[in-house]
Amino acid sequence: MRVALVAGPDPGHAFPAIALARRFADAGDTAVVFTGERWKEVCAQAGLTWSLLPALAPLPDENDLDAGDRLHARTVRMVEALRPLVEDGSFDFLVSDLLTACGGLTAELVGIPWGELFVQPMWLPSRGLPPFGLGLERGRGPLGWARDALLRRLTASSIAVGEGHRQDARRKIGLPPTGGEPDIRLIGTVPAFELSRPDWPANAFLIGPMHVEPTDAVLEPPAGDGPVVMIAPSTATSGQQGLVEVGLQALEDLGVRVVISSLEAPSTPLPSWVTQGLGRQDVLLRRSSLIICGSGHGIVSKAWLAGVPLVLVPGGGDQWELASRAKRQGSAEVVRPLTAQSLRSAVEKVLGDSSYTDAARAAGATLSDVSDPVQLCRDVVAGTLSAAVCPVR
Repeated sequence: MRVALVAGPDPGHAFPAIALARRFADAGDTAVVFTGERWKEVCAQAGLTWSLLPALAPLPDENDLDAGDRLHARTVRMVEALRPLVEDGSFDFLVSDLLTACGGLTAELVGIPWGELFVQPMWLPSRGLPPFGLGLERGRGPLGWARDALLRRLTASSIAVGEGHRQDARRKIGLPPTGGEPDIRLIGTVPAFELSRPDWPANAFLIGPMHVEPTDAVLEPPAGDGPVVMIAPSTATSGQQGLVEVGLQALEDLGVRVVISSLEAPSTPLPSWVTQGLGRQDVLLRRSSLIICGSGHGIVSKAWLAGVPLVLVPGGGDQWELASRAKRQGSAEVVRPLTAQSLRSAVEKVLGDSSYTDAARAAGATLSDVSDPVQLCRDVVAGTLSAAVCPVR
């Protein structure tokens, strides 16, 4: 099977697409990753074919800060540029990142089956849950149910605006305004992140988080015998700023060894109890007692798989929702707003209570209850896909 994978250049979206492409390649399929040029070498190191996702840069008259404009208006240009590349590639299947709408639209135009890759828990609206993003637990009892219903009504108008943008983009590329649902939804998370819902889509399957390490280097902790605390600043543009600087203030004289995992080298000299650089996060987590990070899905799920508790400093986007779920699960403390004192208190609390580590290990253990994404996509192409059931009871 020949598969195209389409994802924008943000690490939180490009890396899962690359990881999934590696799964296809390992199973004997041919995978081509359409993403930003920044990840060309990462694809090459993984033995994958990389192709530039065209029309990524906004034009002067496009508002890159407006989500509707970025996700749909620019999508029209991207579909026009991507379509000939997909047609010429003779692909059997296409996987599109959920925020890269041009992938699914192109597959629909070309006439090949396609799947949508979620790089976080299921976010589609549900009649049994509060809206995604608010960080709220499911309402209980008549008052809780009424609250959730009211919140769903309040967010319905925003959803309708987004649907209007999508319908306009479909008309402009010659598709009917409605329709275009993916043949399959691949939910790239661990079951511990999901909530039970009465209306789980029949084509949605949990496949586990898709992780990729952009380097083979191993980052060594500083010398000593104190616990290792890993700091991983968010790679998302909406992530919390200043996490490293405040983190070092908070951890000073706490007797810990700090490793800052970042894509960039340090810009100023570091204390002897701190190292920083680009290294394999999976290896570093196995040496760590705690991680301080934003609440991006990739890093939280990595920590869970390593059984490492967290202190989360959420930024924008979906990070508040994910941080709230991790805290309720028991593996994390959440710091908001960020101050050195509040961060230090949270670190001391987590390091002093083994229940956080136990909860992180329990979350990671739920990975056993996921499906094989390669086989699922092959079933779609063969027309033998069975309906999914809600994976959380």
